[in-house]
Amino acid sequence: MHLNFKLPAKQRGVGLIEVLIAVLVLSFGMLGLAGLQSYALRSNQSALERGMATVQTHSIVDAMRADRVAATTTLYNIDLDDATPTGSSFRDEAIARWRADLQAALNPTANGAIDCDGALCTITVQWNDERAGGAEAQTIVTEVRL
Repeated sequence: MHLNFKLPAKQRGVGLIEVLIAVLVLSFGMLGLAGLQSYALRSNQSALERGMATVQTHSIVDAMRADRVAATTTLYNIDLDDATPTGSSFRDEAIARWRADLQAALNPTANGAIDCDGALCTITVQWNDERAGGAEAQTIVTEVRL
């Protein structure tokens, strides 16, 4: 007695399960890339804001150096809680323009403070960095000698 077994034909093409698994693996990879891209954008936005805050500290220092006598006699001193000056003196206009530029460059909650003790001045810029993924209250402090 001779049994005649037929061997199955060689598989041709790709099975539906294999395609489904490949699509699933590709989908997880794409989701990972999208998450990484989102994180990179938030981090870059936060870095941009820190850079802009630093640039803004230098802009008020330049104005203070132009009016050095007033700056060294503490006329430029202003706290974060103090209202923005509305006068027409160089000092008032410089501080008002600086604070407006901070809000334009960072966000509407941005604010700045100046504390001079003679020629040594500390410039503080504070803003909300939560949208960019950072801490809610971000602060940059710059110390300069006029």
